Amino acid sequence: MKGKITLRHGDGGLHTNKLIRDIFYRHFNNEILTGYQDAAIFSLETGRLAFTTDSFVVKPIFFPGGDIGKLAASGTINDLTAAGAAPLFLSTGFVIEEGFEIEMLDRIAASMGQTCNTVGAKIVTGDTKVVEKGLVDGVYINTSGIGIVHGCFCPRRITCGDEIILTGTLAEHGTAILLERYDLGIQSDIVSDCKPLSEIIPALGDHIKYVKLMRDPTRGGVATALCEISESEHIGAMIDEEKLKIRPAVRAVHDLLGTDPLYFASEGRMILVIEKGYGMEIINILKKLESCCDAEIIGTFSKMYSRVCLRTTFGGERILSMLENQTISRIC
Repeated sequence: MKGKITLRHGDGGLHTNKLIRDIFYRHFNNEILTGYQDAAIFSLETGRLAFTTDSFVVKPIFFPGGDIGKLAASGTINDLTAAGAAPLFLSTGFVIEEGFEIEMLDRIAASMGQTCNTVGAKIVTGDTKVVEKGLVDGVYINTSGIGIVHGCFCPRRITCGDEIILTGTLAEHGTAILLERYDLGIQSDIVSDCKPLSEIIPALGDHIKYVKLMRDPTRGGVATALCEISESEHIGAMIDEEKLKIRPAVRAVHDLLGTDPLYFASEGRMILVIEKGYGMEIINILKKLESCCDAEIIGTFSKMYSRVCLRTTFGGERILSMLENQTISRIC
């Protein structure tokens, strides 16, 4: 589709209707959405539900490995996954700047639709607003999601010896955004790890009963996510630096810039806290999944420590803290 977004695309009339039909209905097509109702009506099986919401303002909108649409869908799906839930239905709200290319909006919607289709989720309701040029940086997206929590998932207190799994390499999303946004003169093939992770839930099946907690290490990276868990559970942890997988290209960028990849976002990774003694059992399941083939046990929780500590490759120990100074804004 050619042309640009104008204010009349947000006036609720003919042009709004055409935008919804030609872009959103085409890419999000399902029987619940296309009923022209003000709210989605659906039936659910009995059980526990998870509900989440998030907003996405990433800059740039298109980046190596994804775009704001893929990020919005994946982020909401992964928040449901972290709650032990299989994603069912999503809503989406677009705030679009006047003058935004309609072809770009079509690409974003297509990306969202494809991401949802890969995991069997449906975008069943949404909203579009258009604002004057300069009030929004291209497009912002809000997504909410509903999922059914697996019957065997039971979050509970972390205790000594519980094992920490990271499902893959780290810092690729934040690093990709950094390189794409700023002209640093660094040639690299780094792409964002942005992807949905909901396949974890059916793959684990009843083994999910050994999972005490899940968390996706987005803003603030792996270090901040682990510190938040440690602080909320009042227990320390020891992380083994040798077990953290960082792609050589990512490590090279951070070595050059003097930044720490532990504080850069991953948008397609999950931290799992596993009941003591079941870590390898869970690892053997995760490694069969394409999205988790690099899964590794990276450490354990222990009362010997009051905070999260990193055992370095040189044999020393380093205390990790939550991110205090912003590394890079608008990464999701």
